[in-house]
Amino acid sequence: MKTTRLQEKLFAAARHHQPSDAVPYAFEKRIMARIAAGQPVDELTLWASALWRAAASCCLIAVAFATWSLLPSRSQDAQDFSQEFETTVFASMGQHIQDSW
Repeated sequence: MKTTRLQEKLFAAARHHQPSDAVPYAFEKRIMARIAAGQPVDELTLWASALWRAAASCCLIAVAFATWSLLPSRSQDAQDFSQEFETTVFASMGQHIQDSW
């Protein structure tokens, strides 16, 4: 919204209502000075702060998962699935190699 349009709306609203004794001295001047000195939003700062918060939470999640993976397994029949995973991955690669020849 344009500053001049906002100023006109504020003046119209102020003329419509009678001033109260509860309003501090020079309140309107402080408000108008704050509107005139309105700083534009720095989008780079907003992005940077959001990314730093995301990085911190990602680090905490990584530490939690690392700790969880290093804890000993409580089940008696814990299996090592690394061999099965390797067999599955390389089986699909071997099939593609045979099909290409």
